[in-house]
Amino acid sequence: MQNVIDIWTSLNLRRRVIIVGATLAMFAAILGLSRMAGRAEMGLLYAGLEPAAAGEVVAALDQRGVAFEVRGESIFVDVTQRDALRMALASEGLPAAGGGGYELLDSLSGFGTTSQMFDAAYWRAKEGEIARTLLAMPEVKAARVHIASAPTRAFQPEAKPTASVTLTTVSGSLSEAQARAIRHLVASAVAGMTPDAVQIIDTVAGLIGGEDAQAFDTGDAEDRAAAIKGNVERLLAARVGAGKAVVEVSIDLVSERESITERKFDPQGRVAISSETEERSGSSTQPGGEVTVASNLPEGDAAAGGQGKSQTSETKERVNYEVSETQREVLRTPGAVRRMTVAVMVDGVATIAADGTRTWAARPEEELATLRELVASAVGLDEARGDVLTLKSLEFQPVAIPEGTEATAGFLPPIGQVDVMSMIQTAVLALVALVLGLFVIRPVLTSANRAALPAPEAPLALPPALGSGAMAISGVVDDGFDYGAFASSGGGQIEGEASEEDPATRLRRLIEQRQTESIEILRGWMEEEEPA
Repeated sequence: MQNVIDIWTSLNLRRRVIIVGATLAMFAAILGLSRMAGRAEMGLLYAGLEPAAAGEVVAALDQRGVAFEVRGESIFVDVTQRDALRMALASEGLPAAGGGGYELLDSLSGFGTTSQMFDAAYWRAKEGEIARTLLAMPEVKAARVHIASAPTRAFQPEAKPTASVTLTTVSGSLSEAQARAIRHLVASAVAGMTPDAVQIIDTVAGLIGGEDAQAFDTGDAEDRAAAIKGNVERLLAARVGAGKAVVEVSIDLVSERESITERKFDPQGRVAISSETEERSGSSTQPGGEVTVASNLPEGDAAAGGQGKSQTSETKERVNYEVSETQREVLRTPGAVRRMTVAVMVDGVATIAADGTRTWAARPEEELATLRELVASAVGLDEARGDVLTLKSLEFQPVAIPEGTEATAGFLPPIGQVDVMSMIQTAVLALVALVLGLFVIRPVLTSANRAALPAPEAPLALPPALGSGAMAISGVVDDGFDYGAFASSGGGQIEGEASEEDPATRLRRLIEQRQTESIEILRGWMEEEEPA
């Protein structure tokens, strides 16, 4: 302790301030690390909730007295309590997903509930249930569903319901295939609704698909080509060997939607469906005889002539025929194969002679013809459609594969496995050690190696009046320290007690009086290098 005090007193003001500041910084760093180590690690509880749902979760956490942090749209809690909190909140129906569902109907009582009120609650419950189902998809972050259904009225044709869905995705936008699946999901959940009556709006990409959109995925052609390529390569590998055949398939699919309505009448194929026959008959009497002038006179003898009779008969038949009619409606959807081209390259036959020379020869034409027939059958080649198959035997050139390096574990762990808090604590400890070494230990060692007293030129010597047993130290200056000044520190007492005091006792007394100088002398002797 005395040495520490002596060293502290030998330092100037600037070094004292540096040491005090470094010590305080070290204690502050240690205190901060201890608080960081004692602080609970926070983990993600929920993220991306709607404001209303997030407020309910925060209120439930406050009611339980659980410590939490809100960072943007994310809620963090202690990692050790996260799973238990999720279960407890789920049992209470938190966070609420997609609004109310069929539980809205539980609040309706039979008294005072009109049919309009029940219909409105029913459609609200239906919208909430569909929104919950959509939120179960990993790509969907938020969903709102609106269903429009006209009320049922007498003497009015039934109107089909329609729906609109607004989605917010986690990242990017929905693909056409996902939108098509959502349309069928919503249409299947509502009676009388068709997928064409569902409109999907993405908050990023806008309207996805619709009536004018072509339900055609370009990836379908790639998938078909990959499947055909795998089948052909597996077929050829059984004959030419693995890696001895290269197959490329290109498929051109129909991407247009076409609807054809055809109506055909066959005049030769008539069929009688009804027959109507009408018959008429009648008779009439007319005056007979010759026609003369007297017969035309009023007083003539026309009445005296003979009477004439006539009889008529008429028959009408009406037959109704139905002409044969053929009506056909053809709907051609995208996805049909318009044209397919297949290119196959197989390696030839390589032989190695006795002297080690390698010769290559193309495969025979008969074998190539057989392989071509097999490939044509495997891919479903249709030359009338315009499909093309090309099969050639060519020599494969060896591909130079560069040598790789041995995979070894790196010094740093992978990014996903790095503990950020541990790295921060290690960096703070390293900084504290660096500051302690530069500003505390180094100044102390530097000041300790320096001389505490100036170095006069006078040599160290004890007074000669010590008697016969006196001990004299020849004038030696060691490391610039004035040993003569050390010896003359108690001069008056030395001269008066020269005859009575032993030299060793006198030296012990001098050391007790001048302890600092004695320590410096001993240190100088210890650090002095001895000659070889």
